[in-house]
Amino acid sequence: MSFKIENIAKNTSYFTLALVGQKVISFVYFTLLARYLGPENLGKYYFAISFTTIFAIFIDLGISNVLTREVAKREDSLLANNYSSKNHRELVQNILSTVLSLKIPLAFLSFLVVFFLINIMDYPDLNKHLVYISSVSMILDSFTLSFFAILRGFHNLKFESIASFVFQLIVLGGGFALMRQGAGLRCLMSVLVLASSFNFLYSSFLVYKKFGIKIKPLFDYQAARSLFLLSIPFAVFAIFQRIYTYFDSVLLSVLAGDKYVGLYQIAFKIVFALQFLPMAFIASLYPAFAAYWSHNRQQLAITFERAINYLIIISLPIIIGLIALSDKIVIIFKQDFSQSILLLRISILSLLFIFLNFPIGALLNACDKQHINTRNMGIVLVFSVILNLILIPFCQDNFNNGAIGASITVVLSNFLMFVLGMYWVPRIIKYNVLKILRVFIKSCLSAFIMGILTFYLKEFLNILIVILISGIFYFLLLFIFQVFKKEDIISIINSFSPKKI
Repeated sequence: MSFKIENIAKNTSYFTLALVGQKVISFVYFTLLARYLGPENLGKYYFAISFTTIFAIFIDLGISNVLTREVAKREDSLLANNYSSKNHRELVQNILSTVLSLKIPLAFLSFLVVFFLINIMDYPDLNKHLVYISSVSMILDSFTLSFFAILRGFHNLKFESIASFVFQLIVLGGGFALMRQGAGLRCLMSVLVLASSFNFLYSSFLVYKKFGIKIKPLFDYQAARSLFLLSIPFAVFAIFQRIYTYFDSVLLSVLAGDKYVGLYQIAFKIVFALQFLPMAFIASLYPAFAAYWSHNRQQLAITFERAINYLIIISLPIIIGLIALSDKIVIIFKQDFSQSILLLRISILSLLFIFLNFPIGALLNACDKQHINTRNMGIVLVFSVILNLILIPFCQDNFNNGAIGASITVVLSNFLMFVLGMYWVPRIIKYNVLKILRVFIKSCLSAFIMGILTFYLKEFLNILIVILISGIFYFLLLFIFQVFKKEDIISIINSFSPKKI
């Protein structure tokens, strides 16, 4: 079991490093793109991505989550019972072949639905062409997701870390070259197809060469039926989540116009980019949650508690810091985006709940309570759509910025998701509530003090220097308040070492 704990730390470290690099490059590219396109064209670009991303889930239908969980369970049984690795590989081969036989027709049907819907909507040809190009990337990414799901099941995130970084390098390099040539939106969207093609080829090559699993579709009725039944809760949840995450941009485009999609994307992109921290952590933690649920529920509770504390410590200074620095950050995107300052200050409040919802959702899914997760997501989706339909027109009419309504909805919806999820956690595991509250209070106090320093320094120093000083000051306060100790720092540093701890 110590090997698994070490694996969590190592996988999290590698994946976090890769995602940090990826998000830095992504943010640089987004900044260049926003400055190059302006609010309205940026809105068209992200409308196409949001529109196709909603339908991408109908290709996967939650199957990748099942892939990771089932491969992880079989891998754990192999280690515990000395089963033949050959038999294990054959089981994984059968699952993947069945998944591919299901995904190919689903990809074709999803593209037809996207094509039909965008053509019956009253959008110009440019918007339609962007959606067509984005759909190709959507299909490739869905197959890539399944290939990397297998690697996650084997507790291996190293190669996915490399891929996530290289993907963004391709987007940045290709996009920047095209911008220098004065390229239009269609060419810039095509860069995503190029990057998605690399990820598809790289992930399929790894599955075949590294783990000896052939990339061939083969329909097995019993396996397909089993996968379908297992994936239903994941599929419904993923559909709800995808619509919840991206439907606000579509609604903004319809109810307010592409300009407000562009303004909203500044805040959305910053909040979304910061999710690499819980994403990296949970990508490694989810297979372990599934294994602990089967073999060691006490360790499951301890690991969940640590995950919550870690994400509280990380999210609070980011929230306070961005509220203080939002005017300095948004100005990077040129004066055209000045209306996004308020949007960022509102949206960033949701970050705490977004971070904490990751381990809560992973716990429910890993402990065979995915139907609860799905029901919660359905409630939040309905709440979000209704609130957006009310607040976007209201804020557009009264404040000439419908994106304010979408930003408020993001905060309230994520809070509701947090409340609904935490209601079920004590029914699954017993964890130390008081310890989490102590960490929360001490972290809040540290972040608040740091925020005062940040607000003062931003008028005199470069923003990067302010962020560095504020970050160091925050962690010194945490150390003073004994939120973490010297041993915790050593453990994090050792997690990057290839040697066994």
